[in-house]
Amino acid sequence: MIAINNELTLEGFSNILLGQQEVTISEETRQVVKRSHEFLKSFIENKIIYGINTGFGPMAQYRIQDSDRIQLQYNLIRSHSAGTGELLPPDVVKAAMLTRLSNISKGKSGIHISVVERLQDFINLDITPVIFAHGGVGASGDLVQLAHLALTLIGEGEVIYKGQRRPTTAVFAELGLVPVEVVVREGISLINGTSVMTGAGLVNYFHAKKLLKWSVEMSSIMNELAKAHDDHYSTTLNEVKKHQGQQDIARMMREHLSDSQLIRKREDDLYSGNNLEEIFKDKVQEYYSLRCVPQILGPILETISGVGSILENEVNSVSDNPIISVEDENVYHGGNFHGDYISLEMDKLKLAITRLTMLSERQLNYLMNAKINEILPPFVNMGKLGFNFGMQGAQFTATSTTAENQTLSNSMYVHSIPNNNDNQDIVSMGTNAAMITHKVIINAYEVLAIQMISLAQAIDILSYQNLVSSRTKKIYEDIRQIIPVFSDDKPLYPAIKAVKEYLMK
Repeated sequence: MIAINNELTLEGFSNILLGQQEVTISEETRQVVKRSHEFLKSFIENKIIYGINTGFGPMAQYRIQDSDRIQLQYNLIRSHSAGTGELLPPDVVKAAMLTRLSNISKGKSGIHISVVERLQDFINLDITPVIFAHGGVGASGDLVQLAHLALTLIGEGEVIYKGQRRPTTAVFAELGLVPVEVVVREGISLINGTSVMTGAGLVNYFHAKKLLKWSVEMSSIMNELAKAHDDHYSTTLNEVKKHQGQQDIARMMREHLSDSQLIRKREDDLYSGNNLEEIFKDKVQEYYSLRCVPQILGPILETISGVGSILENEVNSVSDNPIISVEDENVYHGGNFHGDYISLEMDKLKLAITRLTMLSERQLNYLMNAKINEILPPFVNMGKLGFNFGMQGAQFTATSTTAENQTLSNSMYVHSIPNNNDNQDIVSMGTNAAMITHKVIINAYEVLAIQMISLAQAIDILSYQNLVSSRTKKIYEDIRQIIPVFSDDKPLYPAIKAVKEYLMK
């Protein structure tokens, strides 16, 4: 069980989101939240405070009577529950709730303690609010998506519980839960902020780390199959390029290939003095998709790391407006709900993952093209050439999916559209950026799954099972548990799906 206290690390977030650890609210945090709530209730008397006794956005010039203040919060939640499109995946919703819980637990929002308690219940009981992908523009944050979350916390809307989409009221009755108490500004505090884009960003970050690991491993296997020389991932070559990411990728390749019997040393052949032929049969240098892996994946590694740092800062920030300061005995109005940090990082991440996908597609092309690799039959076809087709059809899928990623990698960060009667005259589009990045990541898994199956076929064709590194052999054996070696044509989509799920685990 992980306590929500001062700082939620990436590791702690992962343990809750992926490791299924429960979350608890420390007594210190409870007291901080309660003090903030009590202070705000006393502070608002005879003062104009946005979203408490005013309208919202361009209607903030309208004063709200005290008798209507609580209904105002319900009106806000209900009116902004206007999302469309596909449902956000359960892991993204859970990440958004955890981010929101971290945010409001800082005691800067003035919300009632019941909001914290209900979010804790939803996370621990695996209750997934129905939230749609299309909605917020990322300026006051994820207004529409967070409104759908708030709608379930007040006992309305729909949730997914035990795999079924049901009315929230029915699940509350079944579990003995009660809606949150709306007292001062629970509505605006729940729907303001960057929690959905940050939660989605964190899901993307964890997957991006997995994709990078698999890309390094598949690139290493590619080098084994090509019987590449080892100097392009050597310490000496890579340390003269002053980029830590490149050096780390080279080190990862050395570790993967340390006991391979297929990798060659340049000193043993090209430097031996025995090469007297005019035209060399073997390549002096490998294709770029094999030789330049540290230089290609290095900046991707550094980009992923940078994205993680920004996300960790955001999940531990307060993205509400206005901000309640018990220490200063004041309320500050501003724009902490603006999602530019996340939008820009998601654009960076999808560029990096698209580049990783392109590397995989080029390596796959090397395996498919007998004229290039000169060691394998076309399309790693283990059947009768011309009669059977091997991975030919799957390559089309990999190529088209890579092309889709290239198109999806156009920036959302620079696509601001003024709205809200021009009150929101520059917006971040952070949630769109995060969810498009999520699509790019899922696409990348599909391309890598096709490459992985092709690698297994190539190992069998070349009878390299006992010559590859121990790490490669373990991966090969795992894949063969999913899809045995095949020579006859059969539908490949079930195997691609299964290998994709293996990579995503």
